[in-house]
Amino acid sequence: MGEQQQVQFPQEVIDEYAALGVDLPALFSAGHLGRRMGVQIVEASADRVVGTMPVEGNTQPYGLLHGGASAVLAETLGSVGSMLHGGASKIAVGVDLNCTHHRGARSGLVTGVATPVHRGRSTATYEIVISDEQDRRVCTARLTCLLRDVDLGGGAAAG
Repeated sequence: MGEQQQVQFPQEVIDEYAALGVDLPALFSAGHLGRRMGVQIVEASADRVVGTMPVEGNTQPYGLLHGGASAVLAETLGSVGSMLHGGASKIAVGVDLNCTHHRGARSGLVTGVATPVHRGRSTATYEIVISDEQDRRVCTARLTCLLRDVDLGGGAAAG
């Protein structure tokens, strides 16, 4: 499914995380599931996250892009945006995902674009539009993430 592309981050964001000893591109990857599905994050900021995923290998029995695959792409992109919004002192935990599937895709790549709907202190909501190679909308999703304080010892603070 190809080699994972390097995500492009603003230098000030990379520097903020590097000061804490965090490799930002590795932290904001698509993870094991995303890699297995061929998800590639090609642009990432709190204002806009863009990623692609192949249809091939992510279909349901009728040969169409699986709705769950669209959900994986949507949650990945919305989570990355939420994490970048929260900054180095927060982690984003998805609490609500809604996907409306508009049309099927049988081949090629789909592209998801996540943009913020709400960016607060404790939650962030992103709309994710997934389109096919002809720029036809395949799915519209909305993801809300809870922003939790990071325990600098290695995880989310209890709360």
